[in-house]
Amino acid sequence: MDQPHIKPAEPAITASADKVEFRDAMAQLCAGVSIITTDGSAGRAGCTATAVCSVSDDPPTLLVCLNRSSRNNSVIRANGRLCVNILAAEQEPLARSFADATLSMDERFARASWRQDLQQSPALSGATASLDCDIDATEEIGSHSVFFCRIRHIEKGETRSGLAYFNRAFHKLGNG
Repeated sequence: MDQPHIKPAEPAITASADKVEFRDAMAQLCAGVSIITTDGSAGRAGCTATAVCSVSDDPPTLLVCLNRSSRNNSVIRANGRLCVNILAAEQEPLARSFADATLSMDERFARASWRQDLQQSPALSGATASLDCDIDATEEIGSHSVFFCRIRHIEKGETRSGLAYFNRAFHKLGNG
């Protein structure tokens, strides 16, 4: 006896997800925490970011997403370079400082020790890793700029605990 042909249900198609619903869903995505820094002819800037992702290891490339309305965005774009400083768990207070829009750049940078060679952006002393990059390309997607960054120099720190952001809170990862 032949089975009747049952057509599978088609997924519902919506024009766009709700902004609040999207943010709530993204809060469930655990992300590493970094401080993005830059210095150059446009000045020095820095901010906390979780939207950092590897793109390729040949050539070593990563992406960084920053809100276009951020005061850091135009400085990073104009300088054409940045450093991704991957944070250890004990650097949570610094992550909070670099996310605090009420603090000046001088106040933010004064809260930590930085290394900087002539052609590099500020690298955080004590970071688990600092990746100094040139920006190869930028794409504007919605409210954000996506910077595609070719890594020029890597400084690896001591591997210990990491800092993650999940469900709108910082969390310690690892053994340290």
